[in-house]
Amino acid sequence: MPNQNFDRLSAQDNSFLIAEGPHTPLHVAAVGIYEASRLTCKGGGIDFRKIRRALESRLHRIPRYRQKLMWVPFENRAVWVDDPFFNIDYHLRHSALPYPGGLEELKKLTARITTRQLDRTRPLWEMWVIEGLSGNRFAVVSKIHHCMIDGASGADVAQILMSPTPEDTVEEAKPFLPRPPPRERDLLIDAALHQASLPLRVLQGAAALPQDSDALAVALKRRFDAFVGLARWAFSTASKTPINGDLGPHRRIDWLTLPLPDVKAVRKKLGCTVNDVILAAVTGAVRQYMIHRGIDPNGLDFRVAAPVSVRQPSEQGKLGNRVSTWIVRLPLDQSDPARWVERIHAATAELKESGQAEAFDMLMGVAEYLPSSLMALATRAAEGPINMIVTNVQGPPFPLYLLGAKLEELHPVVPLLNGTGLGVALFSYDGKVHVGLNADYELVPDLGIFTALFAQAFMALVDTAGSRTSLQASAEASETAREPVRPRKKRTAGNKKPAPHIRPVARGQEAGA
Repeated sequence: MPNQNFDRLSAQDNSFLIAEGPHTPLHVAAVGIYEASRLTCKGGGIDFRKIRRALESRLHRIPRYRQKLMWVPFENRAVWVDDPFFNIDYHLRHSALPYPGGLEELKKLTARITTRQLDRTRPLWEMWVIEGLSGNRFAVVSKIHHCMIDGASGADVAQILMSPTPEDTVEEAKPFLPRPPPRERDLLIDAALHQASLPLRVLQGAAALPQDSDALAVALKRRFDAFVGLARWAFSTASKTPINGDLGPHRRIDWLTLPLPDVKAVRKKLGCTVNDVILAAVTGAVRQYMIHRGIDPNGLDFRVAAPVSVRQPSEQGKLGNRVSTWIVRLPLDQSDPARWVERIHAATAELKESGQAEAFDMLMGVAEYLPSSLMALATRAAEGPINMIVTNVQGPPFPLYLLGAKLEELHPVVPLLNGTGLGVALFSYDGKVHVGLNADYELVPDLGIFTALFAQAFMALVDTAGSRTSLQASAEASETAREPVRPRKKRTAGNKKPAPHIRPVARGQEAGA
């Protein structure tokens, strides 16, 4: 029978708790920018009380928002239990930007908010309503621990908290009746039963395999080869670069926006996927950024972790993580944008054929029965094989509204694992692709330059495909002042100068702690 008063975290969900450290908060964040007219008070400012009432009226649709962690005795594993002392005022917070209330001020405040870890004695989320943004706008910065959501479930939460229509009525909040917390004895019994169910689950997995002997042999070989390939990645290290190292306590945040029609046009013209286009743009940006930092990119084994959703249609709307990972080597030795796409497309096609994502998913299934200490070792080992995280989530193609206030932009912020000083997250929404960048304050002191290089790499892809349609947002979103990118004095043999198409970028646009 299912438990009536607690929910067990999966091994993958629990791994994000294990991997979190003092300088590596593992919450997923996002910055939403709204048009403010429908929520402006008569005396000025944003109607925060109305937002509070609206959020409280929808919490019953996201039970996890009123649950906290409880730890299983003798195990480094947790379960979800209702918080009997839940107080929405702790989680929903109100702030304002200092004058002049531009994007630079918003990025700095976002960096400070996202640097702080969530309190594990409370439900693991916060939402900051920030007014004072120029242009009659306001922002909402949300933080949700990664043990609660992945990218797909985060997009589902956004659609629950907002509406596809400008409706601004607020329903009455339903009463919250917290379930009593479980006894320690109940948690121990549940853990023992979970371990005892391993043989049955193995048999169920075997029953799902093909019954024909030839097909079974092919399926088993595919799984074995996928595990071998995954192990090969795990036991080899990526090249060290200036953006890799021990993380400090502070972050820089930046973002930009790309037109989705241009992304799709490049995909169609170059015969690849949207993810291939994104990874190709990252390739161009990283290549030029390495040159800027005085590093020869040609000999680098630079790898990115690209999360891949394995969520089934029946799991739509459920919280928790149902995600696997591809490890992709970027072709930094190529200066031709067409070759970026060609090499990336070949690599991702090989990953699909190899079943690496399925191998990772099966590994997470095995981890359900392993001690958490082994998961901690595996998590630390995973830091070495990669240089960067790049995640891409598909959002709704239509506009969303918060009490009639239209959501204009939604920039995701991916958390950083120790050793990876820069993360890139993308979220497609209402005809645009919003790109959020999260960087360690010391490892990436010039995040604004990387942002501009990302935009320029994408422009190069559009020009290569001959599919320019409406590409103006990239340069505008970066709010560029006018100073050319120049490589630093430190150089190594074989370095090339930045490509002549590099355009001016902003000074001082990155956010600090």
